[in-house]
Amino acid sequence: QVQLVESGGGSVQPGDSLRLSCVASAGAISKYAIGWFRQAPGTERELVAGIGWSQGMIYYPDSIKGRFTVSRDNAKNTVYLQMNSLKPEDTAVYYCAAGKNVYSVDRFYDFWGQGTQVTVSS
Repeated sequence: QVQLVESGGGSVQPGDSLRLSCVASAGAISKYAIGWFRQAPGTERELVAGIGWSQGMIYYPDSIKGRFTVSRDNAKNTVYLQMNSLKPEDTAVYYCAAGKNVYSVDRFYDFWGQGTQVTVSS
């Protein structure tokens, strides 16, 4: 069982930046690909970034490219999501998930964190 804990969410203004962190139980994160998902009220969970178990494979949907950056530090058991130029439509609960590969479909991931709220408003 892998435990994931997200942090770094908060309330910010449009144009601001946030960095989310996803910390895994000891020694676990290096074995998994990590996906960052978000879910706003009344919507389905959507993938916003994914990173393979090494940094060789990184994925962003077209709607996100250029604003979000995913990275990982396996020595710290942590994956990061740097979010820049935030918009009100980025408001959602953000989750990290661990799986064998980066998938755009949430059901293919094996472990999930509890989520961290990001609110962007003026």
